[in-house]
Amino acid sequence: QVQLVESGGGLVNVEGSLRLSCTASGRAFSRYNMGWFRQAPGKEREFVANINWIGSSTDYADSVKGRFTISRDNAKNTLFLQMNSLKSEDTAVYYCAAGHRMERPADEYDYWGQGTQVTVSS
Repeated sequence: QVQLVESGGGLVNVEGSLRLSCTASGRAFSRYNMGWFRQAPGKEREFVANINWIGSSTDYADSVKGRFTISRDNAKNTLFLQMNSLKSEDTAVYYCAAGHRMERPADEYDYWGQGTQVTVSS
C-alpha cells in the first residue's frame, strides 16, 4: 500500500509556472506507475500525464503536451509535474495516483492523493 500527498498548488497568473510534487510513503513507490489527473468544478476527473515505474516512458493529454512535464525521483519517493505556460482552463484540483498499469483511465489507478488546488488567474 502507498499513501500519496500532493503539494505545490496555488494561485498563478496566465503564462506562469508551477511545480507540483507528490510524496509517497512506504518503500513501494518505485514499483508503481504514476499519474496526474485533474478535476475542474462541474467537470469529470481527467487524465493529465503518466510515467512508468522507472521514469523512462511518459504520456500526456493533448491539452497539456508541450507545456507540462512529468518526472519522478524514486530515491526520494516523489513524483513531479512541472507546469509552464499555464492557461485559465488549467484551473482545477490536481491529483496524483499510483497504479500497476500505465494507462489513462482513472479506474486503472489504485491509490490517490487528496489533491492540490491550482488556480490560473487572467
